[in-house]
Amino acid sequence: MTQEHQIQAHGEDAMVALGMQFGQVLAQADGGCVVFLQGNLGMGKTTFTRGVLRHFGHQGAAKSPTYTLVEPYELGLYKVNHFDLYRLGHPEELEYLGIRDYFDEQSINLIEWPDKGQGFLPAADIELTITSADRGRCLNFVAISDVGCALVQQLQAAAP
Repeated sequence: MTQEHQIQAHGEDAMVALGMQFGQVLAQADGGCVVFLQGNLGMGKTTFTRGVLRHFGHQGAAKSPTYTLVEPYELGLYKVNHFDLYRLGHPEELEYLGIRDYFDEQSINLIEWPDKGQGFLPAADIELTITSADRGRCLNFVAISDVGCALVQQLQAAAP
C-alpha cells in the first residue's frame, strides 16, 4: 500500500510551518523514522528541517551539516539526526562516521541527498521531494513503509 500527500508552500515561513506540522506527526509515531529529503540545491530541505526541529523544542539555528555530514539533536525524549550527504565522496565513508549508531528504534533521521549514501543507509519510511512550483515549493511525501503510511495518513488528516 502506497500513501502519498502533496502540499504547496509559499515562502520560507510556510516551509518552517510545514516542518513544524510534520514534526508534530513524527512525535506521534511509535518508534524511529527515516525520512529522505530530496530536491535540488536551494529547494528548502534545511528550512523544512528547521521547522521539524522547532516542533521538538530546538530554538537555535538549524544549519545544514554539509561539512560535518550529521548534526545530532537531543531534544527531550527525542533524538533527531539531520544528515546532509551532499559532500560525501563515497558511500562507504559513512562507515567511518559510525552511521549505524545513529539509527535506532527511537531516532528520527532526516537525510538530505540520500542517494550519496546508497547501500549504506537504511530504507526510508518516507521520501519527501521538494520542487519549485508557482512562486513557492511543492512538497511531495511518499510513504515507503508501514510506518511511513501511518505518518502520511496523519499528515493528510491534519491538512486544512
